[in-house]
Amino acid sequence: MPEIPFFSEIMKALSSQAPVQWDMARQFALSTATSSSTNTTSGASSEANVDPAVRIAIQKIAAVADMHVRDVTGLATVKSTSNSNLPEIEVVNRSMWVHHTISAYKQLFTEFATSISNQTKNDPTQPQDHHEGSNQSAELNAMLGNLVKMMAPAMLGMSIGSMIGQLSLRAFGQYDLPLPREPQTQLLFVEKNCEEFATDWSINIADMQMWLIVQELTFHAIFNVSHVRETIIAAVKAHVAGFKPNPDALAERLSKIDITSSDPAVMMQRLLGDPTILLGASRSPEQEKLAPKLDAMISAIVSYVDYVVDIIATRIIGTGTQIAEAVRRRRVEARTQDQFVEQLLGLRLTKSQLDDGHAFIAGVIERVGFEALSGMWAKPGNLPTPNELIAPGLWLERINY
Repeated sequence: MPEIPFFSEIMKALSSQAPVQWDMARQFALSTATSSSTNTTSGASSEANVDPAVRIAIQKIAAVADMHVRDVTGLATVKSTSNSNLPEIEVVNRSMWVHHTISAYKQLFTEFATSISNQTKNDPTQPQDHHEGSNQSAELNAMLGNLVKMMAPAMLGMSIGSMIGQLSLRAFGQYDLPLPREPQTQLLFVEKNCEEFATDWSINIADMQMWLIVQELTFHAIFNVSHVRETIIAAVKAHVAGFKPNPDALAERLSKIDITSSDPAVMMQRLLGDPTILLGASRSPEQEKLAPKLDAMISAIVSYVDYVVDIIATRIIGTGTQIAEAVRRRRVEARTQDQFVEQLLGLRLTKSQLDDGHAFIAGVIERVGFEALSGMWAKPGNLPTPNELIAPGLWLERINY
């Protein structure tokens, strides 16, 4: 758990007019990523740079992996206008992963913050009653509403920073969250997390590196298809815009704070570090309507990547069964920071959903062969619907394969 900023810094953050307190987000993220216990200007202790020899080794692996990904998928991993045959592979430490990730998702988090801020200004859905008791209740709700508005930038900053910092401790690259990123030419690889995971599972590190690079490049190739990229981004943005504020959550949270604590910083962190206050208790009707569609598209994409990685791993390293089992088991583990980001961005990679996705891929291959799966990227609207994910024949009929 990163140390909370000094009280004066918190008060400064609470007075911020920006929708998200990004300095606080970076401080929390970097502090967590580097396991810092000191309060420095950057909020984090120094972290060693990646060994240049490792960077060179990864670049060589990537060149081989890229050739196989293009061969199996038929997709390009770079834009046709690029002067390079390979994406820009950046082998980074956790701190650099944090910087890139905050930058990549900044627009989404800002849109979320702006959305709930606008909705809390005037909520016409709240009943108006002029009885004395109701007036007192309305005054209390108004006070708490103003408090939420004042605290929201700091709360979001702490929640986002904590989430990204925790993710940095185990992210292999940039597609642990299967979302397109900017810049499109870049591809991140966190060597330290790869090495630690390989050691924990007694996996050959070179095999682990190759397996993960293949996975990252396959995601990269899919999101290099413009209309696929735009479809997923639009769906996630629609989910983010669908949140409704929950003013009652703050009052409930305040009533449960342990006021016996002698440390005001601890009390503040317990309050501000709880993202559920801003996210609310449940999805809105708009999000409930969108969720199955986004789930189906993401499940199909992730499951396609899994199939391609298994094919290439068999080619290059003989078998990737142990790596696949370990990585995919970890993918569906429930962790606090994962639950927050999944709830915020609408990405739910449950075992059940991925089982449906794998069954879809297998069903298409069994009927007409692997090549038919390229139909998912052939034109806009071709990603499977929820019904088609569990009935591959319906999808094949719709795309006229």
